[in-house]
Amino acid sequence: MNTRPDLSDEEVDALCSGLRQNAAKARYLVQLGLHVERRPNGRPLVMRAHAEQVLAGRSPAAANDAPATQQPAATGNRAGLVLLFGSKAA
Repeated sequence: MNTRPDLSDEEVDALCSGLRQNAAKARYLVQLGLHVERRPNGRPLVMRAHAEQVLAGRSPAAANDAPATQQPAATGNRAGLVLLFGSKAA
């Protein structure tokens, strides 16, 4: 069993067989539904637990004990803008 918290370069390469460029690999992994960060050397960084959930067909939010929170939609605050920028915003 692999104890690394992230997928190794070899595992990423196996998922992205045929792709050579790191940017192309990252785009492909995102298309698979994975959250991809970048290592300092530019290679894709994917967390193992997340990859296992997504590739097994489970929703990552379903694996959490707490329900996923949604951020409220942004609403305009004209009065706040007028106070911040003065009467030029009017």
